[in-house]
Amino acid sequence: MTYIKSLPNPENPADVFAAVSSLRVLADQLERSAVKEAIAQGWTWAQVAEALDITRQAAHKRHAQFINKEK
Repeated sequence: MTYIKSLPNPENPADVFAAVSSLRVLADQLERSAVKEAIAQGWTWAQVAEALDITRQAAHKRHAQFINKEK
């Protein structure tokens, strides 16, 4: 696992916003991969939703299109 060794200086908002944007992209990719694997292992949408602290409907709406696309 890679750890952030330093954070951008908040006095330079452009750098901070770029870092936040990059982290969101990485978090989305990690979440999508984890959901794909969980569903492949037989998890229900309810279990995925509980792990993500969202509703089952929200989990399905956000991720089902990516799961079904790759089958």
